[in-house]
Amino acid sequence: MRKRAGRTAATAGACAAGAGLAALAWRRSGLRAVAVTGESMLPALRAGDWLLVRSGARVRDGDAVVARHPWNEDQLIVKRAVREEADGWWLESDNQRAHGRQDSWDFDAVPHGLVLGPVVARYWPFRRAGLLSRSARPR
Repeated sequence: MRKRAGRTAATAGACAAGAGLAALAWRRSGLRAVAVTGESMLPALRAGDWLLVRSGARVRDGDAVVARHPWNEDQLIVKRAVREEADGWWLESDNQRAHGRQDSWDFDAVPHGLVLGPVVARYWPFRRAGLLSRSARPR
């Protein structure tokens, strides 16, 4: 009985150490999880989608990005990076007809410091999981 308890403690310790290393790797990777709400990014992104965003990574024209709302920096928004301007990124909703949508047509270019980074993947719902690219943009 004593041997088994020792193995269980060792296994639990190894699992805890592994979880700690995974958390450290996650933090250093700059990945951040963000949930989509609303319909402004339909059809590419839907309410309830969970995304991975690479904070601080280079943004390119056509990328879906996460930014802080320029009028309320506590609120995160998911938009399409249309073009980089001198004072920031021009961000647009894919679905311009979405109820309550706000983008650069309302608040102008979003300052560079408020753009967190590009969306790299959708991980939930599982059936729609996968890497996202500029090709995900509707034409």
